[in-house]
Amino acid sequence: MTFLQITSLLIVLAGCFGAINHLYLRLPSAIGILVVSLLASFVLLALDLLLPALGIADTVRGIVTGIDFSEALLEGMLGLLLFAGALHIKLGDLRAQWRAVFLMATLGIALSTVIIGFGFSWLTGMPLLMALVFGALISPTDPVAVLGVLREADLPKALETKIAGESLFNDGVGYVVFLVLVGIAFPSSEGHGAEGNAFADAALLFVQEAVGGAVLGVVLGWITFRILRRIDDYPLEVLLTLGLAFGGYELAVWLHVSAPIMAVCAGLLIGDVGTSEGMSERTRSYVAGFWQLVDEILNAVLFLLIGFEVFAIAFDGAILLTATATIALALFARLVAVLVPVALLRPFRSFNAGVVPIMTWGGLKGGISVALALSLPDGEWKPLILTCTYVVVVFSIIVQGLTVAKLANRVGRAPDMM
Repeated sequence: MTFLQITSLLIVLAGCFGAINHLYLRLPSAIGILVVSLLASFVLLALDLLLPALGIADTVRGIVTGIDFSEALLEGMLGLLLFAGALHIKLGDLRAQWRAVFLMATLGIALSTVIIGFGFSWLTGMPLLMALVFGALISPTDPVAVLGVLREADLPKALETKIAGESLFNDGVGYVVFLVLVGIAFPSSEGHGAEGNAFADAALLFVQEAVGGAVLGVVLGWITFRILRRIDDYPLEVLLTLGLAFGGYELAVWLHVSAPIMAVCAGLLIGDVGTSEGMSERTRSYVAGFWQLVDEILNAVLFLLIGFEVFAIAFDGAILLTATATIALALFARLVAVLVPVALLRPFRSFNAGVVPIMTWGGLKGGISVALALSLPDGEWKPLILTCTYVVVVFSIIVQGLTVAKLANRVGRAPDMM
């Protein structure tokens, strides 16, 4: 199928599944599309078992595998989704919560990666380094899923900022950690040299990716802001923000710096300084409406794709049992990743009583984890990693995603003291 045919098919299916959800299931839009997509996938698999001569599963599997989910997300949709999410966070709010956001997005990711890595290695017998790669790809919370859930929960502003800010930044940090560990685990893989000290090279790569991505995002965001200040033409200004998100992300990929971190930093600058000082009220409303629409459409397509990726996983009883145990492991690691930064900051500031349970249960996994798992080089452990990743992500989005708003409204109503 051509790119246009695939795109048309995805848009049509997303619209149809969204309508089915709206009319019958009435779940939050993205989660509902994922549920309908999963149900459709299971129906097709059942039909294939009943009527194997039709080859339904093989046909659909061919279409699904023909769509490079990893490339479509990591080098296409992710930049737009992160930019759109960052636009809604004000720098003033983030500045007030920067210590908690920073620790959870750095120390939290490191702790989660190590805990999941050691635990997964013990569960499966997988080499520790490979298990740490799995820990890195499953540790980041997905800003797409998290920000969607926040729309359903009425949280204190400080708590909302911590959750949204952490999900945006730990996504970029987790991606960098993943690249570093893959470079060590697969030294002969494309883009990862085998010469020199592997750990020194890894540290240099981390600094280059993380710091380089942040600097590039701020620089490009500032240049775009200066241009916006001199223009009062809302179609052109919307186009400039779109060019920043698209062009900046691809430039970051070309420069080998973190494209996700670039998108977040550029989005934060435009969403705060750019909208307040560089746009008229009319332009602000059009920019906000445009990026909200982009966010909703890409969310629908992304969750549709996640549902159909069930055709790419291995249906094996032992693997599915391991994947179920991995859900508990990922939740425990997330608890530690939230609890330790909160404990370190408690002597200096007060926390709302609901911070730990809300941020633990609200740390949803999503498409980024599936994309990273699919991007791994083929090997004996890849089917296990991919299946466990998929099961954790689906559980996270459906079970945690449908219940976290109720949990937040129950335990997060006390005034936030931060």
